[in-house]
Amino acid sequence: MVAQTRRGFLRRAALGGAGLVDLAGSRSARTYAANGKLNIALIGCGGRGKWFVDVMPKMENVVALCDVNESKAEAAYKLFPDLPKFHDFRKMLDEMSKQIDAVIVSTPDHTHAVACVAAMKAGKHAFVEKPMAACPYEARTMRLTAEKMKVSSQMGNQGSASGAFRRGVELVQEGALGEVKEAFVWNSGGGPDTKEAPKEELPVPPYLKWDIWLGPAQDRPFHPKWLAWSGWRDFGTGQLGMWGSHSGYLAFFALQVVDLWHADPATKPRIKVQAEFSGINRLSYPKWELVHFAIPARGGMPPATIHWVNGGGLDSPSRKKIEGLVGRQLDWGDAGEKKWKEFAGSLLVGSKGMILGGGHSATTELLPADQFKDAQKDAPKKLLGSQGPERDWVRAAKGESVTPMSSFSLAGPYMEMMLLANVATLCEGELEYDPLEGKITNNAEADALLRRPYRDGWSL
Repeated sequence: MVAQTRRGFLRRAALGGAGLVDLAGSRSARTYAANGKLNIALIGCGGRGKWFVDVMPKMENVVALCDVNESKAEAAYKLFPDLPKFHDFRKMLDEMSKQIDAVIVSTPDHTHAVACVAAMKAGKHAFVEKPMAACPYEARTMRLTAEKMKVSSQMGNQGSASGAFRRGVELVQEGALGEVKEAFVWNSGGGPDTKEAPKEELPVPPYLKWDIWLGPAQDRPFHPKWLAWSGWRDFGTGQLGMWGSHSGYLAFFALQVVDLWHADPATKPRIKVQAEFSGINRLSYPKWELVHFAIPARGGMPPATIHWVNGGGLDSPSRKKIEGLVGRQLDWGDAGEKKWKEFAGSLLVGSKGMILGGGHSATTELLPADQFKDAQKDAPKKLLGSQGPERDWVRAAKGESVTPMSSFSLAGPYMEMMLLANVATLCEGELEYDPLEGKITNNAEADALLRRPYRDGWSL
């Protein structure tokens, strides 16, 4: 179905990832010596952004800080009192474009794409925290923009840098598990299923730039409940974005699903998506959901189904099925040691064996254990090793041959596919997605939901 062989895929991945753009003629390769340093701007300095505030100055030059919340950014501002500081990344890019080589975006989900695309269009390399984008259209646009501008890109999908992840990919693609026709990706959390939006209008805190925080989302009065953004459809992507972006990547990568984005158009590849859920909620995310992705054959691999299991509790039929395959109860905080060790993860089921992935896809377990006791499972043999996602991204920006396993060329199609689940929980019936055109072909209402509305001044 796809004009790519498994051997060719592995070779390309070892050289930098399937579909990764060649940076040899890019601005970065011409400008930076191998031991030179990038000038990096941090967009989002609190929360997850604090990690980059701590780490990046030890690796490269941090030249600007940007955050809409001065309270959350206070610690970063104290660490770097002399650096330029901005509330609006657009103003920062306008005023400091010549001083900035790259950006790292650690904002709420709804502003990932607008910040990254603006930076990439200005020729800047882009690192963005998961889930990369808030809707399939954004993920697709980010991939196409990175490829067009020939910039180094990376989604903060840290597990893909581990040796266990890369060896797991090799074992699946080498056929060690036999034919893999089914995979499960899960999270115990479910959605908040909030039924009503905040109705009060409260004063905006003096430390918060509310209008800029809203970004591309529709205007509304301030209420602190909106700041718990991950469970609101307007601002977050739910557990699918928070954890599915990590947990499902092993299945997507190992099963070569990305090949569908490079298929022969004559084959008309379609990903079929069917959702079961507690009820349609256009404001928030359902209490539980079970979404099935039917993946057609690609390369030498057979059709497969990836199941996204979110919530449902101890008696969930999906959980019982997974536990039956694994041979033990999963620790969702209510079984085993009750330490939440397995509240998120994945299971790839082959005809000869299985591979159990951890929540971040950074650890793997081959099952049955006695069958694979002599298998090397923690160090890749063909795929290149990693110096960490940030370092891989920086090295690629400098034109080195590395393996950014979550470059937008790979993570883009992955999030494009996974975010279809958030569309499917707003619709009844099966959806058919064309990965070549980025369209739902059998449901016009669902197709319109692939993208979000943007306020003036914030479009991609």
